[in-house]
Amino acid sequence: MAIAFEQAGTKRVMRDATAWERLKTNREWLSLWFMLPAAAFLILFLAYPLGLGIWLSFTDPRIGRSGVFIGLENYEWLWGDATFRLAVFNTVLYTAVASVIKFAVGLYLALLLNEKLPFKAILRALVLVPFIVPTVLSAIAFWWLFDPQFSIISWSLKKMGLITANIDFLGDIWNARWSVIFANIWRGVPFVAITLLAGLQTVSPSLYEAATIDGATPWQRFRFITYPLLTPIIAVVMTFSVLFTFTDFQLIWVMTRGGPVNATHLMATLSYQRAILGGQLGEGAAISTAMIPFLLAAILVSWFGLQRRKWQQGESND
Repeated sequence: MAIAFEQAGTKRVMRDATAWERLKTNREWLSLWFMLPAAAFLILFLAYPLGLGIWLSFTDPRIGRSGVFIGLENYEWLWGDATFRLAVFNTVLYTAVASVIKFAVGLYLALLLNEKLPFKAILRALVLVPFIVPTVLSAIAFWWLFDPQFSIISWSLKKMGLITANIDFLGDIWNARWSVIFANIWRGVPFVAITLLAGLQTVSPSLYEAATIDGATPWQRFRFITYPLLTPIIAVVMTFSVLFTFTDFQLIWVMTRGGPVNATHLMATLSYQRAILGGQLGEGAAISTAMIPFLLAAILVSWFGLQRRKWQQGESND
């Protein structure tokens, strides 16, 4: 009898140990263990601040005191705020124009760098320079470049006799908008170009050779080979480009601080101004939260675009 109980206890211990070992070594659970550190990082530094920001947008805290729940009052106030509506317009304009031009220029550079060029490695390194330079340094450089008195652009144009007075780049409403858009394009093109170039490297040269033998023109090779195969990369690149541009803060704040007369205020800079400088934490959090639908829309467009490319999974593209 004792032996039977001892054997039963041993089997139970072995069964428990086996269950734990199976939990540790099961392939599905093993992937969970590897994901836990990243998940903890995302929860601590992304999910928690996001949740806290959304909660603050429904309260009225001030710097130095906690707030009380006020519901949608912050959003109702923003709906009637002309400065906020202007910031939304500026953000959409800034993102749309900069993203389209960055894609066009980046795609052209990627196609160019994919060709057989002398010193191709050096050229690829030079293309990356605007992207690896810290954003604040880039913004300060453009701030000097667009200085109303000492701008090298105005000086050069005056020397060539094209203008008689300095151009007010950052003091005029539309000049300031185009100036910050140009600065963002200069900084963002390398990311688009290098990423698309990496995608072009995966396209088999035999496809181009077969198309050339069949008499396809360069445009036809791009239209029916390069573009379809590059579409998933384009979707991912443009999603990140839109997200980075829409949430841009450093470039705008260093160059214009939202001026002149709020002409270059983006939602990110206006949120900082209201929350940190103005002390209206709830209002600033509401502005930041209002950015979420725009960002989700950009992600969903990219996701649905990728879903349509069923050939990636060996299926036909409907």
